[in-house]
Amino acid sequence: MKVLVAEDQTVSRHILEASLRKWGYEVDGAEDGTRAWEILQGEEAPQLAILDWLMPGMDGIEICRQIRLRPQTLPVYIILLSARSSREDKIHGLEAGADDYITKPFDGDELRARVQVGIRVLELQGALAHRIQQLEEALSRVKQLQGLVPICSYCKKIRDDRNYWQ
Repeated sequence: MKVLVAEDQTVSRHILEASLRKWGYEVDGAEDGTRAWEILQGEEAPQLAILDWLMPGMDGIEICRQIRLRPQTLPVYIILLSARSSREDKIHGLEAGADDYITKPFDGDELRARVQVGIRVLELQGALAHRIQQLEEALSRVKQLQGLVPICSYCKKIRDDRNYWQ
């Protein structure tokens, strides 16, 4: 799975990228919010993003809001990363559209666990979307069959060509 890391501090970004690669993820890095937004708009955009709150260009909060405003074909799981650790900041970040919130300095094991949670959520959303598509296709076939053979939904009788129920 591809993960976006948007962090303006070079050392932090490299640590995050190295950790994620070590855990087997493909990583796209962005040094500012504008570049992160461009990556998220691309055709092969990552479905999981780790965004710093304070960045040049767009900040992490604005990116969260913009992602949640656009019509989504594929969901994006967002982990907001910030040195801001107050309860109000966490609430503000989650209300802006982040799915999770990690404070700096982050613990590597906690980050890995939270990324794994994000992947599980994305997999569940994908499975649910697939199930919905199957149900819509089945419903379409049922409607098509109902048009061919008129069946009473209450008594299950079939109407013949002369409008009599059998």
